[in-house]
Amino acid sequence: MTRTVDRPGPQGTAVQAPVEQQGRMTQRQILSALSGMMLAMFVAFLSSTVVSNALPTIITELRGSQGHYTWVVTATLLSSTASTPIWGKLSDLFSKKLLLQLSIIVFIVGSMLAGLAQSVETLIAWRVLQGLGLGGLQALVQIAMAAMISPRERGRYSGLFGSVFATATVGGPLIGGLLVDTSWLGWRWCFYVGVPFAAIALILLQRTLNLPVTKREVHIDYLGAAFLTAGVSALLIWVTLAGGSFAWASTETALLVGGGVLAIVAFVVTETKAKEPIVPLRLFRDRTTTLAIAASVAIGVAMFGSTVFLGQYLQISRGYSPTAAGLLAVPMVGGMLLSSTGSGLLITRTGRWKHFLTAGSVLTAVAFGLLSMVDHRTNIVLLCCFLFLLGVGIGMTMQNLVLAVQNTVAARDLGAASSAVAFFRSLGGTVGVSVLGAVLSARVGDLIRADLRALPEPAAQAAGSGDVGLENLADAPPVIQELIRAAYGDATGRIFLISAVIAVVAVVAIYFIREIALSTQSGDERLRTETTSVPAERRAAG
Repeated sequence: MTRTVDRPGPQGTAVQAPVEQQGRMTQRQILSALSGMMLAMFVAFLSSTVVSNALPTIITELRGSQGHYTWVVTATLLSSTASTPIWGKLSDLFSKKLLLQLSIIVFIVGSMLAGLAQSVETLIAWRVLQGLGLGGLQALVQIAMAAMISPRERGRYSGLFGSVFATATVGGPLIGGLLVDTSWLGWRWCFYVGVPFAAIALILLQRTLNLPVTKREVHIDYLGAAFLTAGVSALLIWVTLAGGSFAWASTETALLVGGGVLAIVAFVVTETKAKEPIVPLRLFRDRTTTLAIAASVAIGVAMFGSTVFLGQYLQISRGYSPTAAGLLAVPMVGGMLLSSTGSGLLITRTGRWKHFLTAGSVLTAVAFGLLSMVDHRTNIVLLCCFLFLLGVGIGMTMQNLVLAVQNTVAARDLGAASSAVAFFRSLGGTVGVSVLGAVLSARVGDLIRADLRALPEPAAQAAGSGDVGLENLADAPPVIQELIRAAYGDATGRIFLISAVIAVVAVVAIYFIREIALSTQSGDERLRTETTSVPAERRAAG
């Protein structure tokens, strides 16, 4: 039975109203609503982990290059990054439930079309559409949780999302590996496999998620959204292609960088004048929000930019099958599950959160430092220990950065602030994948050229021009294949080293964050309080 609360009627009588319309929900209602949202998040995580483990096979079969490998990942990150703040702002204006369902539909369409791709270029194009849906899923689930559950109580539920993340992260590579290794299915099913789960999530959300919709005049900042998307896209495309498709100092660089900077400046100017800005600049006046965003960028660069190449290292350099590579990622996921669940429960019990953020960021930096020592001969047991430590650090850091911001900002900015953290984390991840992918490609090229010069003359002639890489792996002679595999293994340590340096930035930013006691009100309760207090303050001033 739906619990109700009293509110004054027109003649002063008490009228019963559903709890969800009052911004408060029972635990049963919360768990029911979380079922659909957890499944939606499972879809988002699954799509990333399934594809990343299958990428070496996909790129090899489609005769793609290392640049294509990076772009299949970057395309999704780019579109999800650019769209995240837009989804977040729309959630402050429209129904969160409707927007979540819309993002799922976009994801389903993008996934189906990606599975039908006949070339790497087509695959990249449909991954962009898939990323638009993922951007909505990643932002809106966090926003809906904040609307339903107070920051103090959110820790006890974060364990559920930690379990979902662990299941998707462990199950994704395993499912992807099995699909790739099964001849009558193949890698295309890596894109189809999330579609049934997304459809079920769509139905569950329709039945279980009931959040109040604020009826007010809305002003969508179309101009700001256009400038933001154009600016971010131009700069990310430049970071990805410079040094490969064109020189760093070139006309293309001038056009992309100049256009991107101008678009970002225009975006900032637009936000100062817009009635409903996509990213309210007032958010950056708050110390916690600004420092949490800085830490999110660093964590995004380090985590996305390095772990996305872990599957490539295990399969290309070490020769593991996609299924085995998925199993070797279990220690990292186990660490994330333990730390995210444990820290969430302790935060709810104690109300303290900064200690967990600090410890998590330090462990992340240390783990990346240890991983920087890997090469094509590293003991796998030792590698798994390093990955477990990395998982523990990331598990204590990622969710709690969002919690710190949601606890600080005004309720009316909850969607924009939550999506801002997700946006900058994804931005960092996109830059990380692009830059570290370029670093890896350059380092692999240097190692291959050095090794080719050391080969006997017949083997060197078999390599042709000496310009060999991932795209030549399937057709190269055995001696050249071994050379390519060793180069990828030895070059991977360098991107982990860069990630360790960047993770130190997160440690510094988190150190200066000021801890604020966790609120015991949900986002909707805070919004009602703010809405009723403003007119009272105005009357008192008048």
